[in-house]
Amino acid sequence: MNKISADQLAKRACVYIRQSTPGQVQNNLESQRLQYALVDRARQLGWAEVDVVDEDLGCTASGIHRPGFERMLGSVCEGKIGAIFSIEASRLARTGREWHTLLEFCGVVGVLLIDADGIYDPRQINDRLVLGMKGTISEMEVATFRQRAQSALEQKAKRGELFRRVAIGYVRSGKDRIEKDPDERVRSAINLVFSKFTELRLLGVCIAGYVNSRFNFRQRSRARESRGRFRGAHRVIIHC
Repeated sequence: MNKISADQLAKRACVYIRQSTPGQVQNNLESQRLQYALVDRARQLGWAEVDVVDEDLGCTASGIHRPGFERMLGSVCEGKIGAIFSIEASRLARTGREWHTLLEFCGVVGVLLIDADGIYDPRQINDRLVLGMKGTISEMEVATFRQRAQSALEQKAKRGELFRRVAIGYVRSGKDRIEKDPDERVRSAINLVFSKFTELRLLGVCIAGYVNSRFNFRQRSRARESRGRFRGAHRVIIHC
């Protein structure tokens, strides 16, 4: 049975394109080509006007603000779209709330959802069941990815190899090693903080004296350097 009606063909087709991270946008070019190729499929199915929504390239679909998705959803509610093309359900949404919101609006207005596997009409019970399962699977994939990542971090921490942030006054010297900062200004500033704290035993007075001394800590985090005075001295005392 042909699910595409003349009324739907008279409206625009929307091709929604998304990749989760900037790294995927730069490196996973084949995925982009597959998604942009949906424009040709829309024209083959009979749509003369095709709108490409690719503002969300580099954005995750796990509940954050997505201008492209919101624009598409607005066009659906206005009755301007006859079908939404996406390479798979996970491109459209990774949360059950967004997925089912999209299904509800498409069902009310009569918008088809078309992916690499088939054509779905949210107004039909069987199609709605399949779409619901696709959304659930997409959401569970994210939960599985996060669980695996957390387990890997915990295993690395148990081996003593997890370095999320290097303490002030130290630098990474290798894959799993840290050493004192070779900069004598940094070492002198840290020694000053500890000597004042040992002498006065008052963190507030120690930090005030440190700030007045016009020393700066240099905290290296990856390729960036940030300078802090009050917070820097405070972290040195409480973390060492």
